[in-house]
Amino acid sequence: MKNFLLVLFLISTFDINSHEFNPAHLFIEQSNKSEYLYEATWMYPFKNIGKRAEVIFPNKCTTESIDLFYQGKYLNEKIVIDCSTSLKGLSIEIKDLSVLTDALITINFSEEVFEGLVNVQNNSLKIPEEIIYLPSTYLRLGFSHLFDGWDHILFILGLLFCISGILNIIKTITAFTLAHSITLGLTVFELISLPQGTIEALIALTIIFLALEINKYKTSIRTPWLMAFGFGLLHGLGFAGALMDIGIANNNMLVSLFFFNIGIELAQIILIPIPIILLYLSDKLRSSEYVKVSASLIIGGVGFYWFIDRVIGIIL
Repeated sequence: MKNFLLVLFLISTFDINSHEFNPAHLFIEQSNKSEYLYEATWMYPFKNIGKRAEVIFPNKCTTESIDLFYQGKYLNEKIVIDCSTSLKGLSIEIKDLSVLTDALITINFSEEVFEGLVNVQNNSLKIPEEIIYLPSTYLRLGFSHLFDGWDHILFILGLLFCISGILNIIKTITAFTLAHSITLGLTVFELISLPQGTIEALIALTIIFLALEINKYKTSIRTPWLMAFGFGLLHGLGFAGALMDIGIANNNMLVSLFFFNIGIELAQIILIPIPIILLYLSDKLRSSEYVKVSASLIIGGVGFYWFIDRVIGIIL
């Protein structure tokens, strides 16, 4: 009972956010009217703390803001960019980015696409003369997405607390990866579509289910990979929703999705040792039951909070 009250206290004293994967996105498209004329959309998450980051275009360009509007989680600004030369070889800077916000820069030239990522440490990006598409941008986005999405982190930790044995762990993570890759691809290619609010509420339910499973059995789940595959299909829809918010604007859609998935998997691999080490140490200290009960209460309590919050968000 004391543990349960402690969890409720922690939940009530912190603003627990999940799925806050909201990178900014500067999308620039070369105009058909002139080789050096561009139309841009600057998408910045309006819930970020502090003022909106500012895009600094090259000195060889003049800009005119023509529209400002809210769409989804973003404040969008439409900008016309008129340059005396091509953007290739020039640099774009983004000032006042927050520590938690990266900015994806996409430039659609007439025959090729350039993409890059900037952050508060490296806020300037030089556009190369000869553009070679590098998928590392989406790898970094995938990596950031998992670590910014606390619901996915808690799900993976809860899943690992329910299983034992290296082979079972490999099978389970592989099943989860395969499943979320399927629904991620189907959603991005617009073959399936579900309301994002409903998906996120159901993801919270998967966390509650795993929290109950941690203490339900004295032995681990016999076929965790089947459960991981089923839940992975749902989590893939969550990954897709976050990715669709910023958009994939290049001609290498499959490659981008592939490396976005690799980024997610690298982040998952980093998480795997955490419950294993905790359970190992608790076993040595003869406190494994206490660790499992605590993990179950924390994961379940946070999952329950998210579920209620998301259901209220759907209703209202």
